[in-house]
Amino acid sequence: MFYFLAEWLEFEGIFNLVRYQTFRAGAAMMTALLIGLIIGPRFISMLRVRQGKGQPIRADGPESHQKKVGTPTMGGLMILTALTVSMLLWMDLSNPFLWACLAVTLGFGAIGFLDDFDKVTKRSHKGVPGKVRLLGEFIVAGIATWIIVQEVGSTELYLPFVFGGGVELGWAFYPFAAIVIVGAGNAVNLTDGLDGLATMPVVIAAGAFALICYLVGRADFSEYLGIPHVLSAGEMAIMCTAIMGAGLAFLWYNAPPAAVFMGDTGSLALGGALGAIAVASHHEIVLAIIGGLFVLEAVSVIVQVFWFKRTGRRIFRMAPIHHHFEQLGWSESKVVIRFWIIAIVLAVIGLATLKLR
Repeated sequence: MFYFLAEWLEFEGIFNLVRYQTFRAGAAMMTALLIGLIIGPRFISMLRVRQGKGQPIRADGPESHQKKVGTPTMGGLMILTALTVSMLLWMDLSNPFLWACLAVTLGFGAIGFLDDFDKVTKRSHKGVPGKVRLLGEFIVAGIATWIIVQEVGSTELYLPFVFGGGVELGWAFYPFAAIVIVGAGNAVNLTDGLDGLATMPVVIAAGAFALICYLVGRADFSEYLGIPHVLSAGEMAIMCTAIMGAGLAFLWYNAPPAAVFMGDTGSLALGGALGAIAVASHHEIVLAIIGGLFVLEAVSVIVQVFWFKRTGRRIFRMAPIHHHFEQLGWSESKVVIRFWIIAIVLAVIGLATLKLR
């Protein structure tokens, strides 16, 4: 909205800063942070009153988690509110990439909300059937992919470490991109099992992609670095920083011991947002590096289920893998902080691919 006003009213002097993506990116982060901090207490109180006993805790989970009974869930509503309002204030309202990514975020958030609502009302951890949820996610991701491809005009998969290299996927890019978006959403969802575990790595990944989107949107920088140039992709940096601000505000209340859980409402939405941003910026493979922690969590579940069905034995003491380390005797805070460190290292490696080509 402010960008639209700046163009319409032809702001000059200090007000001309609104035209710059870097300024609006910083403003979006601070706006989302302030909104999240302000609405947090009221949201938490409302959720606690409406949910009563809070999120159901799995009986077969780590024993230490039973003390979290009564903690409300659906805290992702706080994140989505702060994120959406901040974006609408600072984004270029004519940018199709932002609308496509926001549609994925809110669409996945709605699916996650239905899942959380079902769990809370039925006092069960099962929620919406997995096949139904996946169908909804693929529909949302497919529509967003179509919008992105129409705007970019390319179905090429760009490869890191290769200067200007890429593989033309043609029609196969559509299911590939949809899988990236849905996979990212569910990977973050699986990671969200400890207080603050998913929140900070999402903030870190969003920060890395804020830089990537800005560089991809600049013809001079993208040509120098040998990365794909996507016109207007720099605007997505505003969404990335808004995610950072909203995530940090939520972490204020989600830090151990958590006053609220983000639930599937938040984890699916944030993961889907990262996936959509990666597709729009043509850095899908780099997302697997920067979000390697999420990949590790998802793979640990897949491997555990596959191996158990084949042999009747488990590779990990418990999956996702963060529970494995809890079973080994690590405290929850130790697991969280060490996984944050891994997320930072992977983000640095992912950013290094911009130059190592």
